[in-house]
Amino acid sequence: MNLFEKTGKMALGSRLRLLTAKVTEDASKIYDLYQVKFSPKWFPVFFILAEDGEKTITQIAEDIGHSQPSVTKIVKEMTTAGLVKNQLTSKDKRRNVVGLTEKGATVAEEMIKGQCADIDVAIDGIMAEAKHNLWEAIAEWEFLLDQKSMFKRVQDQKKLRESKDVQIVDYEPKYQSAFKSLNEEWISTYFEMEEADYKALDHPKEYILDKGGKIWVALYQNEPVGVCALIKMDDPNFDFEMAKMAVSPNVQGKSIGWLLGQAVVEHAKKAGASKIYLESNTILKPAINLYYKLGFQKIAGHATPYKRCNIQMELDLNQQ
Repeated sequence: MNLFEKTGKMALGSRLRLLTAKVTEDASKIYDLYQVKFSPKWFPVFFILAEDGEKTITQIAEDIGHSQPSVTKIVKEMTTAGLVKNQLTSKDKRRNVVGLTEKGATVAEEMIKGQCADIDVAIDGIMAEAKHNLWEAIAEWEFLLDQKSMFKRVQDQKKLRESKDVQIVDYEPKYQSAFKSLNEEWISTYFEMEEADYKALDHPKEYILDKGGKIWVALYQNEPVGVCALIKMDDPNFDFEMAKMAVSPNVQGKSIGWLLGQAVVEHAKKAGASKIYLESNTILKPAINLYYKLGFQKIAGHATPYKRCNIQMELDLNQQ
């Protein structure tokens, strides 16, 4: 059985590398067929210089999508082969550029007349035999991966899969130590614990629950790894404050903050709330991004008991 029938799509990179190796091996033979002493890896640089004329190393690197060190190495090899001249002075005498030698220009002309024309016809023949147009497919994949990389796509799938193992449950007294320790951990990492923190974390029942608020706990493998509270506010502008959200750094990347935030918003909607308020600090970029993703928008001017607060946000549930 073919290896890739066993591995499936997860070996896409390996399969492409083998295909690339096969095509590159044939490319070397094709150059020999036309009696051209040429390395296949030189072709992008050679083509750009043949088409556009003299260019700087930086310009070539940008045009072909290679790094400058990679282009510099290729240019040195091509210089040794007598195909290009390096360190030429540009027409405006302001830059050093790379250009084809007479030999290089002759090789380019001969390649276009014979080798390139034959290769185009041969590839057209493969496309006519194939059910799928590989050339168009490659262009489409390049576009899609530019929009969202393979790494990001796999990362998102990992989050989605692992988030299914997360349970969001209502607070119980047995979770009081986790509620406090998870919040103390992140607050102490970036700031200092304040009086308002101790009030809520030491007495969640009296300060939050008994006043009409609610607390959620995120469980991963039956262990409390995240918490968030919705505090009832005595304010004509806001119904609740979303506060005390904390997720253990050991389980970040599993969308736990997002799941907690959704639980908060859904409860507030069911409770008939119009607006949710929150306070944070812009140094906490992942948290701020999460709040925007949940629909919160920046506001200003509300009184705060926290020294660390430098951003205030609200979620208008009437616009959800």
